[in-house]
Amino acid sequence: MIVPRNVLWFEVLQYASLLLDAVSSAFSDRSPGETVAEQGAAAPPPLVVAGFLLLVVYFVFLAARRRKNWPRWVLLVVLVLSALGLTQDIAMKGLELFNGVQIISHALAALGLYCSFTGDARGWFNA
Repeated sequence: MIVPRNVLWFEVLQYASLLLDAVSSAFSDRSPGETVAEQGAAAPPPLVVAGFLLLVVYFVFLAARRRKNWPRWVLLVVLVLSALGLTQDIAMKGLELFNGVQIISHALAALGLYCSFTGDARGWFNA
């Protein structure tokens, strides 16, 4: 089974984005502060973050290796919702180091998804 070039780029860029997310999540500050008490929102526990990242890894695997079309659309929706949350976070807190890393991660994921919808990848998911 020869994987098309755009599908391979999709897979590589998605995994790079997930690796960046995992590393930034490992070093993020999860201690509750004053803003958590005021706003009532806390960061998710590390186990939830790890579970979500593994779920996304599985979706990338399904799309790239099992030729499933629906995981691409789920990844696209997750990216759009995540980008909206990141935009709101930047608007409230300003641009911080963690947000900068997330912007790079979102850009990698968006570029990967773009590759999955263009070029020789189109025929891969229609089979």
